[in-house]
Amino acid sequence: MRHRFARSLLSLCVFSITASPVVFAEPTSVGQGEGRLDIIAWPGYIERGQSDKNYDWVTQFEKETGCAVNVKTAATSDEMVSLMAKGGYDLVTASGDASLRLIMGKRVQAINTALIPNWKNVDPRLKDAPWFTVAGKVYGTPYQWGPNLLMYNTKTFPTPPDSWSVVFTKQQLPDGKSNAGRVQAYDGPIYIADAALFVKATQPQLGITDPYELNEQQYQAVLKVLRDQHALIHRYWHDATVQMSDFKNEGVVASGSWPYQANVLKSEGQPIATTIPKEGVTGWADTTMMHTDAKHPNCAYKWMNWSLTPKVQGDVAAWFGSLPAVPAGCKASTLLGDKGCETNGYGSFAKIAFWKTPVAKGGKYVSYSRWTQDYIAIMGGR
Repeated sequence: MRHRFARSLLSLCVFSITASPVVFAEPTSVGQGEGRLDIIAWPGYIERGQSDKNYDWVTQFEKETGCAVNVKTAATSDEMVSLMAKGGYDLVTASGDASLRLIMGKRVQAINTALIPNWKNVDPRLKDAPWFTVAGKVYGTPYQWGPNLLMYNTKTFPTPPDSWSVVFTKQQLPDGKSNAGRVQAYDGPIYIADAALFVKATQPQLGITDPYELNEQQYQAVLKVLRDQHALIHRYWHDATVQMSDFKNEGVVASGSWPYQANVLKSEGQPIATTIPKEGVTGWADTTMMHTDAKHPNCAYKWMNWSLTPKVQGDVAAWFGSLPAVPAGCKASTLLGDKGCETNGYGSFAKIAFWKTPVAKGGKYVSYSRWTQDYIAIMGGR
């Protein structure tokens, strides 16, 4: 099992999402592979057994299709968007905070799901997801998903905390000490949505219905919560390994996190647990998307179909600490085991507000470019 790697904002990347998605004539058949496939992916998403010989879902694909897989890893969503803008790649495993930017930026093309036999395996809850389906067109195949949970120290919290207030508002924790300097926040602008879920519940008069669609008044209320939170933050985290070390060695007792960190810490005997607070949680769902100028479209279609094989889905989830976009994947991988999906949070789907790129929609809502600028300022104490 491997962690969901850094998804932080390493540089200021501002994107305007106002254009209409590009529409191409969809192919009607998949021909012989071109012999090569170039993919941008999160580290650990596409394994060929080099890290661990048991985790290899590339070699067999190459043997069956003749498509040699070449992977360019990217550490952040913004890096993925930048690489796709430069071109030269066929596919990208885009998270919901990047996928709409890629669609509206005309970097990816709609696909013909009739050419993907394994499309029938996809979780029905994901098939029409708004982060990759626009105007009835499907811009990719679901890959993996997972929740952003509240991870906490069970010695500090003998009873699971029921609210995100433990990380957003200054307070005395059950151990009699303040939460100042003992909590963390994620260091990407998409974290604004986590604060929006909290504000939605605690300030219902603002009328927030979607944490990714905030009008100016709602947005300013959310920013105030985040600015107030700054004084409490031990670290704005993005590296799972560093976060785990902070919980073990730096006195951190509560933070938004991924199932992987909690699973590893618990396996080490650490007093760690996770919960879904009453306000709900955000989460990520990644989509394999094809570049508008893909040089190897046949191999790309073959890979998208292969990626939806139940065993491949289960193996990826086992390695990555994620959840399959194919329900059958939960039982198809000996590496994941019978309870792997349960452990990683499979039952929490309905409680997740999945990442999607904030879009202005004619100025009605605050766009992602504002989220980016303002969150960088907040992390810097401004």
